[in-house]
Amino acid sequence: MLFNSYEFILLYLPITLFLYYGIARILSKNLAKMFLIAASLLFYSYWNINNLPLLLISIFANYVCASFLEKKRDKMVLCFGIAFNLLYLAYFKYTDFVIININSTIKSSIPLMNLVLPLGISFFTFTQTAYLVDVFRGETKGYSKSDYLLFVTIFPHLIAGPILYHKDMIPQFSKVENYKINYKNFYNGIVWFIIGLFKKIAIADSMAVYANKAFNNIDMLTTLDAWCGSLAYTMQLYFDFCGYSEMAIGLGLLLNYKLPLNFNIPYSSKSIIEFWRRWHMTLSAFLKNYLYIPLGGNRNGNHMRNIMITMLLGGLWHGAGWNFIIWGGLHGILICINHLWRKTNIVLPKFLCWLLTFNSVNIAWIFFRADNASQAYRIINTMFDFSMAYFPHSGTLAKFIDQFDSNLCLFDLHVLLKVLGCILLSVVAFNREKLESVPELVLSTVLSTIGIYLILKLSNVSEFLYFQF
Repeated sequence: MLFNSYEFILLYLPITLFLYYGIARILSKNLAKMFLIAASLLFYSYWNINNLPLLLISIFANYVCASFLEKKRDKMVLCFGIAFNLLYLAYFKYTDFVIININSTIKSSIPLMNLVLPLGISFFTFTQTAYLVDVFRGETKGYSKSDYLLFVTIFPHLIAGPILYHKDMIPQFSKVENYKINYKNFYNGIVWFIIGLFKKIAIADSMAVYANKAFNNIDMLTTLDAWCGSLAYTMQLYFDFCGYSEMAIGLGLLLNYKLPLNFNIPYSSKSIIEFWRRWHMTLSAFLKNYLYIPLGGNRNGNHMRNIMITMLLGGLWHGAGWNFIIWGGLHGILICINHLWRKTNIVLPKFLCWLLTFNSVNIAWIFFRADNASQAYRIINTMFDFSMAYFPHSGTLAKFIDQFDSNLCLFDLHVLLKVLGCILLSVVAFNREKLESVPELVLSTVLSTIGIYLILKLSNVSEFLYFQF
């Protein structure tokens, strides 16, 4: 079941909200919590019922490990729990990747297993791994089974994040006021859901058309096409994942739960370090607190090594392919360069810092989107091969526009302008604080109009990109 579908918006969500608050008011808050767990499991099972046992096995194994750790902080139990999670994730996500590489290396013919990746496995695995570490550190408070189950399964985050942390979420489950309708939260929830839905349907899906056209026709690209296609994907990925995250925040507010912010205008960053503080913020926090710092952080002179290990593994987490590892490695190198540059105390103009950061991120995303590294190299080569630019001999704007609209290019000038418009929107977009300062009457009128438009567009349903991770 997708957030951007009729069955979710018109059936599942209103029925779930009505029964959740009704049960809490008429029966008990504990029963309302159990209902929300059941509704979340139903939401997860709707896509493929075979995924449900896999999720429940993971939850059961982690809860048992956590229970042992609460009684005795045994490092062996922690290692077992982490190993279980990593092997569980690796089996479904990386088995075929390993087989392919073995076959390629030793010229064998081991058949692929063609395992179906359970929805959300990367997210609920990281959420529970962080929980085990926090239990070992003595940072948890002996939560109940129902609290833990709701923490892992609550439907707004279950499929594609954000990654949740117990200290942010579980204490909210015991607040009595959260089981009563809070009209301010309800209003803000609808606002954030509509904004996220708009980013997904109106922007991300339109950019997907151009990105797919470019990446599916690599041999036909001109320099302008390659830039246009890569930028279109950069916009698609941001507005798709940011849209999902904001819809999840909105759904959480409808239930009186505050989910963490996952994006904070990342494309406005003026350094790659700043970018990772603004992009997929819950993953960045996980990589920092549960991988980079345990590796040693910036201690003992191994700062750069630990950054590279963290980013390479972060890339591998995103997908089973060398292109994801290359993408993570590129960001690791960029972060190391950023740290070295800071030591020079040389300050560049802000616009140049932004331009370098944005284009570095854009070029790295090509590896993220391409089917393999070879395709990515070909696109990047075309981007910088100005013999493929087809610039007109005359410098007049009219001739440039005429040639840009000719059959030499996959995209016309209107597509380029749309992409540039999305870049501008991604840089100046309102954050949560700015948006909540807009007068309610103005915001309600605008969003009601947008909401009606989006409802009419729901017939063309598309999946969220991060479902495959």
